[in-house]
Amino acid sequence: YKDRPWPESEKAFAAMVTRLDADIGRIVARVRELGLERETLILFSSDNGPHGEGGHDPKFFQSSGNLRGMKRDLYEGGIRVPLIAWWPGRIPAGKVSAQVGWFADVLPTLADLAGAKPPEGLDGVSLVPTLLGKEREQRPPRYLYWEFYERGSAQAVRFGNWKAIRKLMLTGEI
Repeated sequence: YKDRPWPESEKAFAAMVTRLDADIGRIVARVRELGLERETLILFSSDNGPHGEGGHDPKFFQSSGNLRGMKRDLYEGGIRVPLIAWWPGRIPAGKVSAQVGWFADVLPTLADLAGAKPPEGLDGVSLVPTLLGKEREQRPPRYLYWEFYERGSAQAVRFGNWKAIRKLMLTGEI
């Protein structure tokens, strides 16, 4: 993409990412300016992989890297996104974890950090052990499940390193 003209849709996408990056930088700078970085956890993630809306081509910037799929796909390119956690003095800079999590883990994690008990019956678990570098204390793998009704419907289930995808779930075919 460096050696060819960018379509307007990709210029707009790049401008939005640049703006988001700058605004997150402003938030971090303000937290530091107030001296609150040791008491402030910032979590940054996405709810899905790259999209194709508004004329954007997810292949243009290779947004999903080597992962197959995009938004509304149940392949890793559609549902596997990074979670960036920033908490100086608590989370080591540059630490990478392979812990699998999902958005249902946010409430139990924040409750755990606040010393509160999360409501009963939640599917999520606290990721505090992982965030603080104590992965050995993290709960063992659990089943994760997804369902989409767009594009003819699909289901996926994951346990540990295994994942199964069923497309066209409403037809009765497997």
